[in-house]
Amino acid sequence: QVQLVESGGGLVQTGGSLRLSCAASGRTFSTNAMGWFRQAPGKEREFVEVSSARGVITRYADSMEGRFTISRDNAKNTVYLEMNSLKPEDTALYYCAASMRPLVLGSRDYSSSGFYDYWGQGTQVTVSS
Repeated sequence: QVQLVESGGGLVQTGGSLRLSCAASGRTFSTNAMGWFRQAPGKEREFVEVSSARGVITRYADSMEGRFTISRDNAKNTVYLEMNSLKPEDTALYYCAASMRPLVLGSRDYSSSGFYDYWGQGTQVTVSS
């Protein structure tokens, strides 16, 4: 089993920045790709960004417009999501997820919740206008 704990959420004004962290513990050697999703009230869970095992390959959802950046420090078993130019529509519960599968070039499986095997409890991000 792998446990994921997110942190770093909070209240920020429009245009501000936040950095989310996701600390992994347990059988972390079994994890490969790691990603971030978010879910706003009344909406479906939405893919944000994913990183390959070593952080060499990343992919983000077009709707993020390149404002977010994922990174990982495998020595610390931690994945980060740097969020800039935040907008009120970015308000959501942000989830970290870990997959035992690698990213496959040309495939967008990583954007589906089913690609991931472990999930954190989420951290709330609220952007005020």
